[in-house]
Amino acid sequence: KTRTLTYRVAYLLHHAISPEAILLVTFTNKAAREMLGRVEHLTGLEPHRMWGGTFHSVCARMLRRHAPLLGYNDSFSILDERDQRDLLRVCITDLDVPIKKRRFPSAKVLAGLFSLQINTRQPLQDLLDDRYTQIVEWSDVIHEISDRYVSRKQSANVMDYDDLLQRCLQLLQENEKVQDSYRSQFDHILVDEYQDTNILQAEIVEALAGEGQGANLMVVGDDSQSIYAFRGANYDNILRFPERNTATE
Repeated sequence: KTRTLTYRVAYLLHHAISPEAILLVTFTNKAAREMLGRVEHLTGLEPHRMWGGTFHSVCARMLRRHAPLLGYNDSFSILDERDQRDLLRVCITDLDVPIKKRRFPSAKVLAGLFSLQINTRQPLQDLLDDRYTQIVEWSDVIHEISDRYVSRKQSANVMDYDDLLQRCLQLLQENEKVQDSYRSQFDHILVDEYQDTNILQAEIVEALAGEGQGANLMVVGDDSQSIYAFRGANYDNILRFPERNTATE
């Protein structure tokens, strides 16, 4: 699959498409390094001349440019998993949750829940009812913690990894000029391992490509190799790709 994508890039460059007009995206850091390395080996093009990397790195790059539009400044910090859990513990303390009286979910469990909520675009209560029944008794408190967590991140000028995707989509959807500028820049968008994308990532890709403009969007993947459902990946993205991205005249 990656070979198909890299040869497509070589074809575009051979036909005088500017490197700056190509966006090349994949799922993991390892896959991104392999993909960009193959492009460089095949074409001699230095990777920095083309927009390429993971969804998170590409979104972070866009957010650095436009953070003030979302109430952040461009020097925002990105929380790793440990920092995220520490901040969630602060939120729990803020709300004086009686965690010792009854078994309360750990910061790790809450982080996973909030991440799944963002990446599946499902209401928090639905996830609690369907997939987190063991902690559903804490629903009201968990909603409060979620709100406090969002507020604390904003006031501290920090984002977690899921925010990079969510805020990037928000940026594109709420700022027409920003969206138009990227649509004008990227003539070709290519995505590797599309079976591992979630609905949020698919919407980012489609927001950049433009509705009904599927001719400039190419994805590769294998629905039988989807392995990240526990993180919200949805192989339906690749199965429904033709109907969601058919070019119209």
